[in-house]
Amino acid sequence: MRNWFLCVCLLPALASAQQDSLDIKIGQMIIMGLDDFNKLERNQPMFDEIRQGLLGNVIIYGKHINKKNPQEELKDITRHIQKIAPIPVIIGIDEEGGKVNRLKPEFGFPKTRSAHYLGKVDKEDSTRFYARAVGRNLTDLGINMNFAPNVDLNLNPANPIIGMKERSFSGDMKRVTKHAAWVLDEQRKAGVINVLKHFPGHGSSASDTHLGMADVTDAWKIQELYPYKELIAQDKVRAVMTAHIVNERLDSTRVPATLSREIITGLLRDFLGFTGVIISDDMLMHAISRHFGFEEALVRSINAGVDMVMIANNTELTERYTATQINALIKANVQNGTIPEARIDESYKRIMWLKASLKN
Repeated sequence: MRNWFLCVCLLPALASAQQDSLDIKIGQMIIMGLDDFNKLERNQPMFDEIRQGLLGNVIIYGKHINKKNPQEELKDITRHIQKIAPIPVIIGIDEEGGKVNRLKPEFGFPKTRSAHYLGKVDKEDSTRFYARAVGRNLTDLGINMNFAPNVDLNLNPANPIIGMKERSFSGDMKRVTKHAAWVLDEQRKAGVINVLKHFPGHGSSASDTHLGMADVTDAWKIQELYPYKELIAQDKVRAVMTAHIVNERLDSTRVPATLSREIITGLLRDFLGFTGVIISDDMLMHAISRHFGFEEALVRSINAGVDMVMIANNTELTERYTATQINALIKANVQNGTIPEARIDESYKRIMWLKASLKN
């Protein structure tokens, strides 16, 4: 029934990108963190933006989960979001397992295992078991996108955001690829869109892009592209998240990968042949926000080839934005010719394809 409903809702949107207003197209390119720090309320301004089509996608963090009745609260909210939206909404979460786990066992959610643990055990049935459990749980909660699996190679175990958090299956490219494939298989069966991350590879970094710039020029290895190459070739990948890392070997201008046309369009699309949706990491992370103006970063990421920009609003330490503000900034840059309208149409069509793929 849910898949039938999705198909029916998407038929008008899939007919022709040109039939929808520029506001609607741009709204589909935005994914935002829900904006209340304590509990979800149905009178949030964000819900009005969803109703108006100014916001097409949201991401849930642990802070949004009502600890007293978490499962029913989440189901209630995800149902409400889909009910009010003119186009079905992607509702995402970071549920990698282990330390990156928004749905905690202490709140009644199933126990998960880290990628590091599963890669070390290296048993197909174990990885499939946990991936299947996560996928079914997300679907039951009305969450249809998982920002996982992480396919970064564990090339620097002291990496504060990957290695130290046990987010990588292995330092071996083939082991990472096979475990990621098992996760993709199981969660797709459950009706979840997975997002590979962090392209073109964050595992060799020595610093955390949440806190500042991470330059992997000297540490990065060509093997970090292997999981993407293989999984794209196997037609298992529908979405990829970019990293905010700097890699001068891939782009001599030294801009973060998220803002680099050389890396996003040249490497991921043209060289690796990826045709799905490209999603930025959070544009408020300090690797971006401390070095580029917010509007400049939005423009550069979209022109680089990013289809969906993430604004997590996940910390009180960064400036907060509404979908209305972001939509207006992007629209102004389309109207003044800084962003070609053809770029908006390309991304819109890919996102509509991605949403239609939820039925498969």
